[in-house]
Amino acid sequence: MSSDSEIIRRIRQGDKQEFETLFRSSYVSLVRYAQTILKDHDTSEEIVQELFFRLWQDRENLKIESSLKGYLFRSVHNRSLHHIEHRKVIDRHAGEVAAGAETVSEPVTEAIYYKELQTRVALVLDRLPERCSEIFRMSRFEGMKYSEIAERLSVSLKTVEANMGKALKEFRKVLAE
Repeated sequence: MSSDSEIIRRIRQGDKQEFETLFRSSYVSLVRYAQTILKDHDTSEEIVQELFFRLWQDRENLKIESSLKGYLFRSVHNRSLHHIEHRKVIDRHAGEVAAGAETVSEPVTEAIYYKELQTRVALVLDRLPERCSEIFRMSRFEGMKYSEIAERLSVSLKTVEANMGKALKEFRKVLAE
């Protein structure tokens, strides 16, 4: 069993096996912890996956002064709270948009419908987990194929398909309203 400083040193040097071992040993407990805060399994998984993605991306600049486990749990805690705050801002904005729409007394033109549609699309994209939103944008706005997205983000094709399914489901739900 390696010490935290040894694990961190190996990860900084790009040791994929050490990183994978850390991921596999921590993932389930971190997702459960995030779920106690967020009450949403999918978002909890997204937060933990994003944490490890960023950890690997920024591994060369990794500075962990406390225990590695403490660092991971604190990161999940902070990211979960940030997600909750972000949701509150989005919900508040959506409420303001809805309240503003109720006060419109003049005839609604095509331009207003288009603007409202743009707003709803933006709200859905903000509501989605960061990775899910990114995958949707790459597919629909940049015209990338699922395989290209998977390669660019270093994720599996199944991950791309699952995230697109989640995004499309959310769009159907919101736009049906």
